[in-house]
Amino acid sequence: MDATELNSNGTERRGGDFTTNSRLVLLSGFAIVIGGLSTLSAMVLLAAIRFFTNLFYFHTVSTAASSPADNRLGWMAIFVPALGGLIVGLMARYGSEKIRGHGIPEAIEAILFGKSLMSPKVAVLKPLSSGIVIGSGGPFGAEGPIIMTGGAAASLLAQAFHLTAAERKSLLVAGACAGMTAVFGTPLAAVLLAVELLLFELRPRSLLPVGLACAIAGFLRPLWAGSGPLFPLQTPEPSWIAMMSCIAAGLASGAVSASMTRMLYFVEDFFAHLRLHWMWWPALGGLIVGVGGYFQPRALGVGYDVIGDLLQNHLVLSVALSLLVVKTLIWAVALGSGTSGGVLAPLLMIGAGLGSVLSGWLPGGSPELWALVCMAAILGGTMRAPLTAVVFAFGLTHDSNAFLPTILGCVVAYGFTVIVMPRSILTEKIARRGRHVFREYGVDPLERYFVDEVMTREVASINASETLRDVLQTYFGAEQKFRAYPVVQDGRLVGMLDRSVINKEFDPDMPLSELLKGHSPTFVVPGDTCREVSWRLAADSLERLPVVDNATSRRVVGIVSRSDLLKPSRVLHEEEMQRERVFG
Repeated sequence: MDATELNSNGTERRGGDFTTNSRLVLLSGFAIVIGGLSTLSAMVLLAAIRFFTNLFYFHTVSTAASSPADNRLGWMAIFVPALGGLIVGLMARYGSEKIRGHGIPEAIEAILFGKSLMSPKVAVLKPLSSGIVIGSGGPFGAEGPIIMTGGAAASLLAQAFHLTAAERKSLLVAGACAGMTAVFGTPLAAVLLAVELLLFELRPRSLLPVGLACAIAGFLRPLWAGSGPLFPLQTPEPSWIAMMSCIAAGLASGAVSASMTRMLYFVEDFFAHLRLHWMWWPALGGLIVGVGGYFQPRALGVGYDVIGDLLQNHLVLSVALSLLVVKTLIWAVALGSGTSGGVLAPLLMIGAGLGSVLSGWLPGGSPELWALVCMAAILGGTMRAPLTAVVFAFGLTHDSNAFLPTILGCVVAYGFTVIVMPRSILTEKIARRGRHVFREYGVDPLERYFVDEVMTREVASINASETLRDVLQTYFGAEQKFRAYPVVQDGRLVGMLDRSVINKEFDPDMPLSELLKGHSPTFVVPGDTCREVSWRLAADSLERLPVVDNATSRRVVGIVSRSDLLKPSRVLHEEEMQRERVFG
């Protein structure tokens, strides 16, 4: 049922906690299908990465797991990422430019500004291009491309069944987050990613499809990727001294997050000033990636094995430091060049590397703990998604002892970047295209107030027996007070009258009852929310609406206008700005 329903006596009653209808069942059915499709897409993408890794570095046709760090190409390996970048540059120019980038900003832009529409080209070319880039040594993860691919597949399915833009958004995000679940096996973190980054709302029509799709992907993942956490870890229970260390780790992670964001867009600006078509930028960036990979081969590719080694404290300080520096540099250069790849896995490696480097100076916990805390804090600070980062770290490791330190480190890093940076690494890219993204959630003040709380109760109405001539002289003359008036007959609303109707060529002696005969009046009831009124005013291009006691009697009890809808915002402004003295 809709939020506004009928009581047994025929009057309207106020809505419930949520706005929903029977189409939620339809969306849920689609979400189950999308969960399966996104899991299949993740399988294909990961297989493509393994295929191209073997093809580029080992010259074999295989989908067996392998690492670029194990290649025997010598100095020739420097040119492999450049070759991959060249292929993707050509694909972007002659296929679809939308495959450039790391996926999440593009998904946000499609949701907020593109009515959640994606093309079949993106669904095919994004995983293919990402497989080529990562397989040729690009320092990225599979999650960004799979978010874009899963979202594109869901958007195409929604388009095929002629769903609304709002429904497409729910399914697009469901597909994106189900893909992330299939890659990492972290369904709850994927749902939180939707809430913090992609949905821009928290409603049943969006949360339920996302939750269903992620659950389906989570159940299907063990069938092809095995069960259990991706990086199993069990750190000792931290001491109370760890609290101060968590704050220090969070501040360091926040500083690195801000520096990485600035570095990325400095590199992007550098490429933008080159007198060279953007098609060639990924190849140039790939050449620098190849040089970095020559000196630190383990910084190439997805690097899940390296993340595991950092979390388990299997690498000495010098190796961890070189990984941190090289991975950060080649990631910023590659992504700034406009190639295709994800950001989550690189952020995990950079964060774990930072924690390993700092572990010798942070008391109160083990080196493994600080690698995990910094890994989550870098993610939370860079993407401005602290809840996602905390749950993501737990989902990847199942380390319950690290839960509280991770929360503290993540919120400190998040707070640091919120204070020192106006936008995140994701929204900065959208802002550079001239579009602003506001990421704060709050209950719409128009949703908190009902019509009977803001309406004007003293109503100037017109009797339906009056003629057009009399009405024009009395109500629409030089001293006209209102833009439109409700017309009533025997106390019952028959319509609204404004000057646009009066100015039409009608017999001036025609009574209003004849003029409005057969007209179905638009009205609201006292139990409607102000948001429903605002939608109706906007949809019908109206200035004011009559308020009737119920849909049966249609007795006019008030008028609600656009100016009345400012009252809730005025109350909110007072709550935000007015300082009150409670005591004394």
